[in-house]
Amino acid sequence: MSYCNAIEMMAGDRKALHKAYHDHLYGFPIHDDNELFCRLVLEINQAGLSWETILKKEVTFRKAYHNFNIKKVAAYTEKDRERLLADAGIIRNRLKIHAAIENAKTILQLQKEFGSFEKWLESHHTKSKEEWVKLFKKTFRFTGGEIVNEFLMSIGYLSGAHSADCAVFKKVQKANPLWLQNK
Repeated sequence: MSYCNAIEMMAGDRKALHKAYHDHLYGFPIHDDNELFCRLVLEINQAGLSWETILKKEVTFRKAYHNFNIKKVAAYTEKDRERLLADAGIIRNRLKIHAAIENAKTILQLQKEFGSFEKWLESHHTKSKEEWVKLFKKTFRFTGGEIVNEFLMSIGYLSGAHSADCAVFKKVQKANPLWLQNK
């Protein structure tokens, strides 16, 4: 069942939470490197959990990770790692926290080399899902196939975020028509 159809079967606050993400963020391009980093960190933290858990904790993730400011997160010390491990508002997983910090450092290097994280992504635009997964595994920490797939779908680099019969599909397609041509 597609995410679009699953939301229709939800009710109340749960439906509102998912619908807000689905209708305004999922599959739409992100041009701000800090927001791209945010989405990557959230996707990594979702591994083994529900996306609903992550959506409910997004505000506390933003607070804990200095609104996903890449430079600040890359400079985190052992004291920051311990602070994050003690923060019940986020996912307290040592490997995921370590990945966020190390991936911030990696993104800083990509920014130096390519001008931005977004430009690095654009430089690899026409890759297949399998090629993207290999690249991400080589470049970043804690990025397996499902994480890479969801991250790239969520930012419009891979198709599949919305089915053609979804009311948001045309909006996403209009926002990034070339990106949705990926394999």
